[in-house]
Amino acid sequence: MDFQDTEELAAFRSEVKTWLAANATRRTDKRHIGMEGETPFREAKEWYRKKAEAGFACLTWPKEYGGAGLTPVHEVVWQQEVENYLTRDAQFVIGIGNCGPAIMHFASEEARRELLPRMASAEDVWCQLFSEPSAGSDVAGLRTRAERDGDNWKINGQKIWTSGAQYSDYGVILTRSDPTVSKYRGLTLFMIDMRQSGVQVRPIKQMDGGQHFNEVFFQDAIVPDAYRLGEIGGGWTGALTVLMSERLAISGIQPTGFPQFLDLVKSLELNGRPIADDPLVRDRLATWYSQYAGLQASYKRMITAVAKGGIAGAEASLGKLVGAVMNQEIANFCCQLLGPAGIIQDPALSPERAHFQDSVLFSPGVRLAGGTDEVMRNILAEQVLGLPQEPRADKGIAFEDIPTGPVD
Repeated sequence: MDFQDTEELAAFRSEVKTWLAANATRRTDKRHIGMEGETPFREAKEWYRKKAEAGFACLTWPKEYGGAGLTPVHEVVWQQEVENYLTRDAQFVIGIGNCGPAIMHFASEEARRELLPRMASAEDVWCQLFSEPSAGSDVAGLRTRAERDGDNWKINGQKIWTSGAQYSDYGVILTRSDPTVSKYRGLTLFMIDMRQSGVQVRPIKQMDGGQHFNEVFFQDAIVPDAYRLGEIGGGWTGALTVLMSERLAISGIQPTGFPQFLDLVKSLELNGRPIADDPLVRDRLATWYSQYAGLQASYKRMITAVAKGGIAGAEASLGKLVGAVMNQEIANFCCQLLGPAGIIQDPALSPERAHFQDSVLFSPGVRLAGGTDEVMRNILAEQVLGLPQEPRADKGIAFEDIPTGPVD
């Protein structure tokens, strides 16, 4: 890994710094701004429009699709610099980071040229429709049906935990098109208009007060066959493309909580002495710093491999697994360090504007989004360490024959 800027990257970094200084508010601490509500959504759309006009949207996408035609290393430079500013960069990461690659790989050239530039500038907002109540963390166990009807498909079923669905114009949806074959072979991937009849979005009220996630119901929602992504029955291949893109995108923005923890430790005192002198705090500081530094190095190694023509492999799951767990552990520990103030969630009254209290409430969802801890461990075990797959009782069985309830 070579982290020194080339002459070209140094010039790009300078351009990014100049543009951000003129168009964004510089960060005064390491807390991230929230993404909930109509106002942040409108602010994010305006931010992405400005990025696109300046040539900084979707840096690695081809120019004909609304991108800048640059390399993943340019994306790293952007992320390093934008971290110093209060921006809405993460608002549409699901659509751009997950749905965009699926469209680029599987949609027609006409659809790419029409849809991707509108996505890059957030003129159209996209969501990912995979998870279902009955499937849990087993994406391939989904039951939303797609039935052929001439040149169209009729969609019926339910999705859940769909981030940003209430604001989305389009979605990428994984469906069950053939229940007579194994669960992986009977899936088909589509694009769908989220504003059409037959699609109902219901926001889920979260314990942190937000409504980021949604239930989405489909009742005879019509999708033209031209909106199909890939082959009929080939949806699992498309789903893997989306999921691997998701883990790469998440690994770049995955909150770890460590920078905020370090700031807190520097400022807190216990009985008139710096809290950093406490042996337990020093132990946690050393442990989490080593994990944080390892994640930073792992991410840079992965980006370096991609920049040299490789792909983001299963290693992207490492950042999600370690970072999400660390984020939750740090939030809980910091609320304990704050003592009685740790239960105060009002940002006007709580230290650090209730950052850690908010993290305690939201961090369980972070560990679920993009794959549970168990799914991440299986991916790393099987695809990185080469361990044998876990035994599967449903292997080789037609999906319709898999038992779904108590047997009499």
